[in-house]
Amino acid sequence: MCIHILASNLFTSAVLQARKFCRHFLCFGSSSHSLNRLSTMGCCGSSEQKQREWKPLEDRSCTDIPWLIIFALFCIGMACIAGFSISTGAASRLISGYDSYGNTCGQKNGKIEGVELSGRDQTDNKYVFFLDPCNIDILNRKIKSMALCVSRCPDRELKTYTDVKKFALQNGSELCSYDIPVSRYPSHGERSKKCPKLPVPPSKSLPVFHRCTPVDISCYAQFAEAFVTFVSDNSMLHRVIAGVMASKEIIMGLCVLALVLSIILMVVIRYISVVLVWMLTALVVLGSLGGTGVLWWLYVDHRMNLTDQTGTTPTPQQQLATGNVQALLVYAVIATVFTVILLLLLFFMRKRVALTITLFHVAGKVFTHLPLLALQPFWTFLSLMLFWVSWLGVFLFLGTTGSPVQSEETGLVEFRMSGPLQYMVWYHAVGLIWISQFILACQQMTVAGAVVTYYFTRNKSQLPMTPIVSSMLRLTRYHLGTVAKGSFIITLVEIPRLILTYIHNQLKGKENACARCMLKACICCLWCLKKCLTYLNQNAYTATAINSTSFCTSACDAFVILVENALRVATINTVGDFVLFLGKVLIVSCTAFVGVLSLNYQRDYTVWVLPLLIVCLFSWLVAHCFLSVFEIVVDVLFLCFAVDTKHNDGSPGREFYMDKALMEFVENSKKMAGRDRAEAGGDGREMKPMTHGGGTFA
Repeated sequence: MCIHILASNLFTSAVLQARKFCRHFLCFGSSSHSLNRLSTMGCCGSSEQKQREWKPLEDRSCTDIPWLIIFALFCIGMACIAGFSISTGAASRLISGYDSYGNTCGQKNGKIEGVELSGRDQTDNKYVFFLDPCNIDILNRKIKSMALCVSRCPDRELKTYTDVKKFALQNGSELCSYDIPVSRYPSHGERSKKCPKLPVPPSKSLPVFHRCTPVDISCYAQFAEAFVTFVSDNSMLHRVIAGVMASKEIIMGLCVLALVLSIILMVVIRYISVVLVWMLTALVVLGSLGGTGVLWWLYVDHRMNLTDQTGTTPTPQQQLATGNVQALLVYAVIATVFTVILLLLLFFMRKRVALTITLFHVAGKVFTHLPLLALQPFWTFLSLMLFWVSWLGVFLFLGTTGSPVQSEETGLVEFRMSGPLQYMVWYHAVGLIWISQFILACQQMTVAGAVVTYYFTRNKSQLPMTPIVSSMLRLTRYHLGTVAKGSFIITLVEIPRLILTYIHNQLKGKENACARCMLKACICCLWCLKKCLTYLNQNAYTATAINSTSFCTSACDAFVILVENALRVATINTVGDFVLFLGKVLIVSCTAFVGVLSLNYQRDYTVWVLPLLIVCLFSWLVAHCFLSVFEIVVDVLFLCFAVDTKHNDGSPGREFYMDKALMEFVENSKKMAGRDRAEAGGDGREMKPMTHGGGTFA
C-alpha cells in the first residue's frame, strides 16, 4: 500500500514539474492556453491547425487501426506457435510422456539414428517410470533420472532387486532398462545405473499425464526447501490436509461472504467515506503529534540523566548514552519538521479532501445505476484464467517440441529446438505479458466507457438499458487498437523489468554489493515507471471514451488535465487509496473473524492456520479486484469532472453535466473563493464562472 502511494506521489511530482515546464519554458507562451495547445499535438510533434473541442459521446470513429492490425498479426503468430507445437507431436509427448531413448509411451515409434533402443513399440506400455524420481534438478526444474515406458506403476514398496524381478514377472512391467533381461535383474553389473534406486517407493499414475508419481510426497521435499520440515512431518501434513477437507464447506462459505462484503462495501462506501477520511486525517495528525512528543520527551529524559553523570570519567556506557541522546535529537528534529509539513499540507489541502469525499459519494451512485459494474472483475478474471491456462499448455508443448538429441554426457535422448525455432519461446513469453495487459486494459476501457456514458448523460432516465454492454460493443467496434497500443507500452516497460529481476535472482549471492544495488535500483525505477504509465494509460482510455480520439491524442489531453489539477490528483491518490486500503482490511478482518467463530464450533479440528490463511488470502484478492474497479470509477469521474468544469461554466448553452453532489461542491468552492476575495479587500462579489479554455479550480 505504501509503495503504491509512493508511486502515485512520484507521478504527481512529475506532473507538477511538467506543469512548471509547460508554463515557463515552452515556446507556446506562459498562459493557460499553452497547455491547451499542447493537448492538440500528436505523438510525433505535429499540431493541428485548430484547437479541437471536447464533444462527449457525439462523434465516434475507429482509433489506432494500425495497432489493431499489428496486434491481430501478433495473435496469429501465437496461434501458429500453438499449432506448430501440436502438429510436431509435442502434445502427445507431453500427455503420454516419453522415455530416455526417445520413445513416446503408448504408441509405435520410429527409429532415431544413433540411438540403439529407439523405435520400440510401446503400445502396451502407457506409463512413464523414473528410476530415481526424487533426484530433482531444482535450477532446471526437472527430474534428473532415466525414464522408461512401463505397463504398470509399482503399487507397493520394492526393497530388493529380487522384488523388482518378481514384480516384472507377475505384472509384465519391466522396471529396468530394455537391454537388461528380467532374469538378470539381481545380478547384472549395471543394475545400479539402469535399474531403479532401492527401495522403490509405491507410486500412482497422474490422472491425465501418465507419469508414475510416488505416493509419499515427502520424496519431493528438496524441491521446496522452505517446507522441508513441514512436509517431512507426515502426521502434521495429514492433519492439515484432513482439516482443510473437513472444513471445505466453511472455507467456501467464507469466500462467498468476502464476495458479498466487497459488493456491499462498494455500494455503501459513499455513506461512510466522510467518516473514513476524517478518521484517517485525525489518526495521522494524532500519530504525528504523539510520535514527535514522545521523541522530544525521550530526548529530554536522556539528556537530564546524562547531565547528572557529568564530572566523572567517561565510560563506554556514557559514550553510548551520549550517542543515543544525539540520535534522539536528530530523530526529534526530523519528526518535528515532518509534522509541521504534514499539518501545513492538511491545512492547504482540506478543500481538496472534500472533492475526494464527493467523488466517492458519486461513485457509489454509479454502482447503484450500473450494477453490472460489479460483475466486471468476474469477466476479467475468467478471461485471464482461460488465457493463462491455454498459454501454459502451449508453453508445456514447446518444452517437448524439437528434434531428438542424444546427450554426450548421459547418452539419453532429449528434445531440443535449434535455429530460429528456439526464439518461439521468447515470442510466446512476450505474448503472455502483452495479451494479459490487453485484457486488463479492456476492463479499464469498458468501465471508463460506462462511467463516461453515465456522467455525460444529462437525463439519467435516458441511459442505455445496459451501459456496460454498450461500452463493450463500442470498445470492440472502435477502440481495440487504442487498447492494444496502450498495453504494448506497458509491455515494453515490463519486459526489461522481468529480465532484470530474473538476472538478480540468478546471480543472488554471486554479484558484488554495488551490482546488486544497481540492479535493485533499475528494477525499482522500471516498476515506478510502469505504475505511472498505467495511471496515464487509464486516463488516456477515459479521454478516448469521451472524445473518441487516438491513444496519443488522448494521452496528451489527459496529461494536460492532470497537470492542471496536480494537487487534486495527489489528494485523490493518497487519501482515496488509503480509504480503499482500509476497506480491504475491513473485509479481510470481518471474514477472518467469522472464520474463527465458525471453526471454533468444529471441535474435531484444532489446526486453524491453513484454512484461515486460505480464507484471508482469497478475501484480500476479492476485495482488491472489486475495490480496484471502484478506484477506476473514481479516477474516471475525476477526469470527467475536470473536463466538465474546464469547458462549461453553467451558463445557457454551456450547462454542467455533473451530478448534484459535485454541483454543490463547485458552488461551495465559488462561495469560499468569493469570501476569501472579500476578506482580501475585494468588492465581495461572487467569483465569476470559469471561462472556456481556462484552468480548473485548484
